[in-house]
Amino acid sequence: MSNFSVEKQVPYYEQFYHAIKQMIFDGKYKPGERINETQLAKEFNVSKSPIREAVRILENEGLLLVKNSKVIVYEPTLKDVKDIYFCRKALESFAVGLTTRIINDAELKEIENTLSETEKAIKAKKDANTIISLNEQFHNLILAYTQNSRLQKQVNDLKGLMYFFRILNFNGENRAEIILEQHRQIFKFIKEGDDEQAAKEMIKHLELDVEHLVEVLTDSEKNPEYKESV
Repeated sequence: MSNFSVEKQVPYYEQFYHAIKQMIFDGKYKPGERINETQLAKEFNVSKSPIREAVRILENEGLLLVKNSKVIVYEPTLKDVKDIYFCRKALESFAVGLTTRIINDAELKEIENTLSETEKAIKAKKDANTIISLNEQFHNLILAYTQNSRLQKQVNDLKGLMYFFRILNFNGENRAEIILEQHRQIFKFIKEGDDEQAAKEMIKHLELDVEHLVEVLTDSEKNPEYKESV
């Protein structure tokens, strides 16, 4: 919190939105923990209005919830994992199929570079946030290259919770390497122009993510100490 400084050229609410969101992703605000808008306004030395606006945006993204007039941090459930990944499988398998049919050489190179950067980051033992962001970029590029803004909006509406689950999905031995190999398999079929197989590989990749996330959440429910680390 003490490292945060206000930038006058950026709207206050936007700065607080990113700051609170990052604190949720970093685990500084735990799932189920209450967010006190008045306390935040005092700590940031601002009025409650920009804090309230930031909280509203995070509520729309699903990262904050209002229960009994209290704002609390989203707490993941098994049903949420299955529901969100059901949507991702439908949308992203369609996206990768579409992109495979229309992608150009420069765009192929961009995805390939992202995979190479991910591999370098893993070998260099970069921090988890760096690798997770590169994994996200792989999916974002596939979506961007569909040239379908409505499809992009459907996926982007899930982005807050998707990133939250990406962090959880990173828990476990060799997860970075496993995910990278799955991404390479998807890219292989994109490069070959096989839209049907690329879509199947995307579904397989996301289904394996669901299996792992269910395991992570189940373990966290059984083991409180594990839950704290997650």
